[in-house]
Amino acid sequence: MGYRSPRVDADKAALGDAEKGNNSTVQPVGPDGPVAAAWDGPDDPRDPYNWTKTRKISIALVISLSQLVCLMTTSIVAPALPQIATDLHLGESKAQIAFSIFVLGQAFGPFVIAPLSEVFGRKPVWITFNLFYIFWNSLCPVGKSQAVLIIGRLLSGAGGSCGVILSGPIMADMFHQKDRGKSLAIASMFPYLGPALGPIVGGIVSQYVSWPWLFWVMSIFDAVVVAFGVVIVKETCKPVLLRRKTGHDKGGNAIDLSPSEDGLLSRMRARLQRPLLLLGTRPIIQITALVIGLGFGIYILVLSFFATLFVDQYHQSTTDSSLQYIAIALGSTLATQAGGQLMDAIFARLRDRLPEGSALRETPPPEFRVPIMVIGALLSPIGLFWLGWSVQARAPWIMVDIGATIFVAGTFLASQAASAYLLDEFTVEAASATAAARMLSNLMGFTFPLFAPNLYDRLGYGWGNSLLAFVWIALVVPIPAILWYRGDRIRAIGRK
Repeated sequence: MGYRSPRVDADKAALGDAEKGNNSTVQPVGPDGPVAAAWDGPDDPRDPYNWTKTRKISIALVISLSQLVCLMTTSIVAPALPQIATDLHLGESKAQIAFSIFVLGQAFGPFVIAPLSEVFGRKPVWITFNLFYIFWNSLCPVGKSQAVLIIGRLLSGAGGSCGVILSGPIMADMFHQKDRGKSLAIASMFPYLGPALGPIVGGIVSQYVSWPWLFWVMSIFDAVVVAFGVVIVKETCKPVLLRRKTGHDKGGNAIDLSPSEDGLLSRMRARLQRPLLLLGTRPIIQITALVIGLGFGIYILVLSFFATLFVDQYHQSTTDSSLQYIAIALGSTLATQAGGQLMDAIFARLRDRLPEGSALRETPPPEFRVPIMVIGALLSPIGLFWLGWSVQARAPWIMVDIGATIFVAGTFLASQAASAYLLDEFTVEAASATAAARMLSNLMGFTFPLFAPNLYDRLGYGWGNSLLAFVWIALVVPIPAILWYRGDRIRAIGRK
């Protein structure tokens, strides 16, 4: 076995051994218990690390498109919300619930999706929950019923979260730690166009066709993505791949490695409880979840009022106002693409400063992701101040867009760094750890838009956004320093 640094989780050390081709990797479970299995050397073509770059990027892009579906569905109804409220006789509060309840579904879906993917594999779970999304999303406008719309949005959010929750673990399955930033940049190439594409498509469809087609267009789009995924996406979960590999003897004859029904139920119970257990016992998840969650909550709040802002304050049409979301897409694209490259460059520089032969040089600590988090944590409140006071002063619309771009870039940089931190710390259980962290973010994404109307009615856009910025400064800005100086001690709490 390789050296196990006290700063690196046991799961991470085990995966580090696997990367070097050692034979002490993952133990698939057979009918009589664990079955020893390992790759056939460091160059085994079945190991996702050894797949061709073309295959890895193809899989990443398909998963990226399924994330795009989710993020577009979150925001696509924003421009049509007044029309939907009128047709379905929704009050202001119910209309906001209909908008943000999709995000609430994303809070709880991952608690089933993540553990299932660690037992049955990423691909079958991804396909199943995409189909679940298509069914419920298509049902949302049927009968133009308040109850059907709200229940459909909730359940389609749970299904649609599969792309978001599995993208990080799938990237971690295929790419080494040194390429974490690049892999996350590839996975986020399309999704963060969603905040712009969703409202633009929503504005055009609701103005020229009818709002039920907002849902049906997204279901058709996701059906096409799933069709490509069936062909292109390959299983990446290493315990599942090793279990399949061990399912054949040397003569090529199949061996039954399916666990007994009692064993499977026991494993499922343990896996389904794992995200909640991690959230309750690992403070490092709670801290990184605060960064991701607060950023996402404020981001969804901004999405909910952004189009209406330009209609009310700048007297633009629904279509013209929806084009302002390009500023949000610009901020997210800059953060994810340039930020991913910068993250890897900083990671390599910090790793190269470590002494030759150092154990930490082989498995650098997650704290090497913190410098990017610092940049994001500082940019986000600057963008909020700029956005809020530009609107308050009735500055030209371009000033509002610049503030939105800065805010979104900062929020996504901080969240991307926090996500990479989690993937570095939790490797084998990346999906469960990500699900635990995302629960808080999606709960905030659901609740924040609900108080947006009262916030801005009472304080105005200037002081309303300033209040959000002050909350961010108080809760998030200190976190990078805490992680940099005390991250190793915090990560040690709750380890087994």
